[in-house]
Amino acid sequence: MMMKNVWCLIGFIALFIPAVHTVSAQSGKPLFPQTPGLVSYTFRKSFAKDVPATLDTIQALGFTDMEFSNLFGQEPAELRRMLDERNIKCSSFGVSYEDLVNKTDEVARNAKTLGAAYVRVAWFPHEAPFTLEHAQKLVADFNRVGKKLKEEHGLTFCYHNHGYEFRPYQNGTFFDYIVQNTDPEYVSFELDILWAFHPGQDPAQLLDKYGNRFKLMHLKDLRKGVKGDYSGGTPIENDVALGTGQLDLAAILKAAKKAGIKHYYIEDESDRKSIQVPQSMTYLKSLQQ
Repeated sequence: MMMKNVWCLIGFIALFIPAVHTVSAQSGKPLFPQTPGLVSYTFRKSFAKDVPATLDTIQALGFTDMEFSNLFGQEPAELRRMLDERNIKCSSFGVSYEDLVNKTDEVARNAKTLGAAYVRVAWFPHEAPFTLEHAQKLVADFNRVGKKLKEEHGLTFCYHNHGYEFRPYQNGTFFDYIVQNTDPEYVSFELDILWAFHPGQDPAQLLDKYGNRFKLMHLKDLRKGVKGDYSGGTPIENDVALGTGQLDLAAILKAAKKAGIKHYYIEDESDRKSIQVPQSMTYLKSLQQ
């Protein structure tokens, strides 16, 4: 009960937070009329303490679609039960690279129990810098496991970029190499727009370039003034509410619509999630074509 009261208080305070910058109307039609999904990592600290209460908060915020990258100590069937009770769907299940490769069948069973159609990996274990040898191993493993997930379990595998893949390689980047050498039948992608922008890429251009290879998207924004690199890391306070940072969300969402993105998820890694997530949702609703 105490946790619920805290969330209510935070929500009340959020009403008095100054509105984020909105885009002026052109046609008067909303650019992003749907409600986005949410990545469980956003509420990782709360989930670690109280899963049901955290799901209550997420439900109260209006989310009905989630990507889980942690079971938070729950059995998949129990977590699914709690989601069903709140009319929340888990559409994507994120796992470690090691589990994907070494526990593929278990990963698939857990994903299907949760109701997910997608299995996602967000990090390839490596010592920096990311090299051609790393990219070649990643490609081989993803082609093999992606085929197994699709043909044996009916699941779609997605790789989530994290910045280091955009190191220059030949006439492009290692990310280009990865996309061009993975089988589109078995390997798709989740575009994390912050981790594309941080190493110097334009997320909208990536969407235009690779189209429906992207199935999922993480909606995030990067604090103004932050300089990026290829590390795949930045302090959590650099995650800011959508529309208050450096990314051109309107251009990205237009490109995403054209590319046919299936699921959009807000991910806010900051400690200000309780304020910033409602701000981000308000901003998305404010965007007009």
